Amino acid sequence: MCQAFAVSLLEIRKQKQTMKQDSTSNATYTVDCEDYVHVVEFNPFDSGEAGSLLAYGGISYVVIASCRFQEEDSAVEGIEFKTLKTFHHGERVVAIAWSPETRCDALLPLLRFATAAGDKKIRIFTSDFQDKNEYKVIEGHSGYINDLVFCSAEGSDIASVGDDHTCRIWDLDGKQIAMFVLRSPGMSVAWHPEGAFKLMVAEKTGTIRFYDLTTHQAILSLESVQVPLMSADWCIRNTLRIGAVAGNDWIIWEMPRSSYPQDNKPAHADRARLFRWSKCNENVFATTGYPGKMKSQIAIHHLAHPQPILIGTAPVGSGLSWHRRLPLCVVGGYRKLFFWLTEM
Repeated sequence: MCQAFAVSLLEIRKQKQTMKQDSTSNATYTVDCEDYVHVVEFNPFDSGEAGSLLAYGGISYVVIASCRFQEEDSAVEGIEFKTLKTFHHGERVVAIAWSPETRCDALLPLLRFATAAGDKKIRIFTSDFQDKNEYKVIEGHSGYINDLVFCSAEGSDIASVGDDHTCRIWDLDGKQIAMFVLRSPGMSVAWHPEGAFKLMVAEKTGTIRFYDLTTHQAILSLESVQVPLMSADWCIRNTLRIGAVAGNDWIIWEMPRSSYPQDNKPAHADRARLFRWSKCNENVFATTGYPGKMKSQIAIHHLAHPQPILIGTAPVGSGLSWHRRLPLCVVGGYRKLFFWLTEM
């Protein structure tokens, strides 16, 4: 069990955390934060107690927390949210990627994650959950970085994509291993543990390519009719299923049937922003829209249903992530985290 301990950085004014039912925003649970949450990520890896970890990033910091729900532990009433560590970041956090090496119930606990920041740099943070805290800065992108992911089972490599029309592969020392030249800004990058030598890269003009991480060659491509493509994800429960949002629509590909989508439907009245597959059901996914009138819409979809199975709103929502075991997703917003639980 990870040990909760005091955080520095003026303790983010002790980061008052309020857990409660929130009927006004349709969220099942909310957690109060000190500042605007730009990005939020559950740890996606099956790594013991580390599977309950969640990271979120604000204007100049990253918070690592333990997050448990009554749906997985009857001893918990509602939600149990404990801040474990706060890292000063210095720049606005754009994206967060968890390393598969992270462990907090081992003899030698290890916390490792990477961030992309508004200054076009990558930072790799390493901690023992106590006093040993290090970070390394990686420079190389000439444009805004939109996404990054650890792309090896050992957590030894990181892939990043950006507005400079490149996807770059790095080792933990910051050395660039490979670079793929894209035809438009790279919006999303994903790695699948069952497709360990493949990397998915989604471009804004609607092309999704798969690269072989051994030969560094493109091996497959998918095409979207709608543009601009803003976000794509590789289904963890089905390696043949890819989803994305482009324009106002969500889009689904079933590989290797065709390079063109098998299904698409309107997702949001205004432009769609993010797409994320559920980690416990291959037919369920969530999408978010761009903020309108200071609110963002989240919609949870099931491929067997013509309409969303849940629609909620969050004040100026940002970020989207699914719990590894529960049908529950989280969105960041202004001084809050919003959690939605849905029936499967």
